[in-house]
Amino acid sequence: MAVPLLDLKAQYVTIREEIRAAVERVLESQRFILGPEVESLESEVAAYSACQYGIGVSSGTDALLVALMAIDIQPGDEIITSPYTFFASVGSIARLGARPVFVDIDPLTYNLDPARIEAVITPRTRAIIPVHLFGQMADMDPILEIAARRNLFLIEDAAQAIGAEYKGKRAGSFGHLGCFSFFPSKNLGGYGDGGMVTTNDAQLAQRIRQLRSHGEQSKYEHTRVGGNFRLDALQAAVLRVKLQHVDAWTTARQRNADTYRRLFASQKLGEISLLVEAPQRRHIYHQFVVQSTHRDTLLATLQHQGIGTAIYYPTPLHLQPCFASLHYQRGAFPHSEYAARHSLALPIYPELTPAMQEEVVQAIVTFHHN
Repeated sequence: MAVPLLDLKAQYVTIREEIRAAVERVLESQRFILGPEVESLESEVAAYSACQYGIGVSSGTDALLVALMAIDIQPGDEIITSPYTFFASVGSIARLGARPVFVDIDPLTYNLDPARIEAVITPRTRAIIPVHLFGQMADMDPILEIAARRNLFLIEDAAQAIGAEYKGKRAGSFGHLGCFSFFPSKNLGGYGDGGMVTTNDAQLAQRIRQLRSHGEQSKYEHTRVGGNFRLDALQAAVLRVKLQHVDAWTTARQRNADTYRRLFASQKLGEISLLVEAPQRRHIYHQFVVQSTHRDTLLATLQHQGIGTAIYYPTPLHLQPCFASLHYQRGAFPHSEYAARHSLALPIYPELTPAMQEEVVQAIVTFHHN
């Protein structure tokens, strides 16, 4: 059978009437920019993430950008982060003229390796951005300790990790700021772009509210230069509906991950390895990623059979042409480069059935036995 990597239509049919009622509510109000729907979503996401404040913005990328603007990042400042992540994590740093400083990943989880951070801190270092990749939080205790001791800002890139936990505490609540994405494919995804910044700092929250609306303090009075980073009311209304279901969807993703682990364990395929679910984490499985020693051939074979897969991410950011000026060489971050060559994401969405998962695993088994 065909197994898509993601099937948003399967999700939509279960919430169609709720979504239509929410959209109709916005249409009847004729309030489309910010307003009560956005304010309600901000309160609800903040509470869900165990934070005092949530500020709705136009995308996950803009959440990162406005977070960096809020802490007054300047050209030449250095920000430590991972080279193995979606482009926005690093592109947002570069857009402000700051310098991304990379630290390699833990090969078991693909998250930032805290043991490598201290060695790259310089007098120009201003912040650390750990990325909670694929729905699992980075090892936050040592990162927090370094940030506090070295007086650095900590911004969580939680774009893939809403509801994820580390030692019982939610993603987005550890750092000075947390950044979320509501891109349609996310665990909590809108029907277009959207994002959120969370914080427990009232001053930072107010600054971000200003920055998302051109730095406006009051109408036509601008105390700083910001941008148009506002969240639409239609997206907020959709997300408020979906937030009520996100825990049930997370449970389904976790169940699907357990099924994959059981199925692969029964096959004992030496050519396939799975990322580790670290202890004391609530992994929300935005992606279920495996490593394959024959990744590219396997990918082509699965796609030919109608099984959806994807590579996250084929080129680590230190090797992207636009960052050549940073002068990182191939081999600088071997774990990130290995992940880029061998990682493959399998379908994990909540509506996936056990039969579909068996189809995926059997196709992989057949490939390796041929």
